[in-house]
Amino acid sequence: MSSPAPSLAASLVQSVDWLAIAPPTLAAVVGLVVLVADLFVAEHRKAVLGWTSVAGLAAATALLLPLLDGDRGTFCLTGDATVCSYTADRFTLVIQFLVLGGALLAALLSVTALKDARKQLPEGEYWFLLLSSAAGAALLPASRDLATLIVALEVASLPAFALVGLRYGDRKSSEAALKFFLSSVTATAVSLMGISFVYATTGTLYLTQVADRVRHVDGQFHTLAQAGVVLTLVGFAFKTAAVPFHFWVPDTYVGAPLPIAAYLSVVGKAVGFSGLILVTVVALPSYADVWGPALAVLAALTMTVGNAGALRQQATRAYSAVRLLAWSSVGQAGYLLVPIAAAAYSEDAEKSIGSTVAYALMYGAVNLGAFAVAALVGRTKSLNRVTDYRGLYASSPMSALLLAFFLLCLAGLPPGVIGLFAKVTVFSAAVDAGLGWLAMIMAVNVVVALFYYLQWTALLFRAPEGEPGKHRVPGPVTAAIALTGVLGIALSGAPQLILRFTDTGLF
Repeated sequence: MSSPAPSLAASLVQSVDWLAIAPPTLAAVVGLVVLVADLFVAEHRKAVLGWTSVAGLAAATALLLPLLDGDRGTFCLTGDATVCSYTADRFTLVIQFLVLGGALLAALLSVTALKDARKQLPEGEYWFLLLSSAAGAALLPASRDLATLIVALEVASLPAFALVGLRYGDRKSSEAALKFFLSSVTATAVSLMGISFVYATTGTLYLTQVADRVRHVDGQFHTLAQAGVVLTLVGFAFKTAAVPFHFWVPDTYVGAPLPIAAYLSVVGKAVGFSGLILVTVVALPSYADVWGPALAVLAALTMTVGNAGALRQQATRAYSAVRLLAWSSVGQAGYLLVPIAAAAYSEDAEKSIGSTVAYALMYGAVNLGAFAVAALVGRTKSLNRVTDYRGLYASSPMSALLLAFFLLCLAGLPPGVIGLFAKVTVFSAAVDAGLGWLAMIMAVNVVVALFYYLQWTALLFRAPEGEPGKHRVPGPVTAAIALTGVLGIALSGAPQLILRFTDTGLF
């Protein structure tokens, strides 16, 4: 009589869909290769590490194309192939494109930043940390169980702490990294406690199973489940820089190398928002009466405080340009929260989530473009004040025109048509969900934000004080500015391309 052990063992062996996990896996593998290669590459040839990293991120982004033919899942439950830990659906691919594309543009800016740093930044460690963080960020939107979600969140976050404080002998950088680290660790501990409460009441970590079981929680565990929902929201609210969990943003952006500030402003937000969407809309739709009002209030507070902070920036203050972009990113986070809150009230939650995804794509492209121009100006104006941009058109016409375009997109004014369309989409999501009060607060904030965006835009075309300085544009920075400019202009010419992502495929 044959033993049943082999058949049992065979049933527990899972086949891995290597194509589905290829994008984050390639980013992680290239990061390890760069770290090891750093031991053997001569000092004068360290630039090859940067270009290897850029090529790796470009290849990881390209690997998204073969996944467009349909949804894929891997690391699934034995006996139930529909419950998986990793799913490559349309939502996953769109966020992975935003994450890997954002990391690629940050890498292009980093090639020049590392060269200008004159050995203040260790290249091997820098590229390893950037690629590791990008791998974790690309894993997160594909995560369909709470354990994988938290692991991906920390893999994306922990290298980012080190990147912020990596500059040798820079007190400002060290303080920023410490503030970022302590705040984030606290938020992670809170969200882990929330997830443990959810697991205790449902007995599962898989998001779809949580959604089914949490509806039938015993009455005595109902309060525990609600506490789990609230605590989990707090953790992800920090990652999105939602008020009142936003205080780390300005100092962190100023203390970090500028390419890392750009990376955090886009990729960091994509990580937070995708995790927030998965936890609320996918895992906890039955608790919409808890997270819906909470996110609506957070959205109103975040956009208001972010825009108020941007208005208060003094143009002559050191690093005021970076601080203004930091506060602007807090305000933009408020707009991104609106459709997620609307999903709690809407009959078509998928359309509401699609509005957030579409807005995130627009914001990612133009915000990275603004940071790319800031990196260019920062090469000759180390204090990077808003007043340093006066007369930029006289010294670098194309950079000034593109920065003006990026700022108008963020403001939602023509010719930044894609910014206007994205804001209208978010506004419509709030109105359709019956959140008229939130739509009104958003409208007021959009008008308020026009002041500082237009003030900066006008400064670009004023007569320069003294002889205009020439801005030599290195090839990698040129490529980053050009890529974001082409993407923003193309989407403004055909905004329907980005609005097609309102069908996320999450449901």
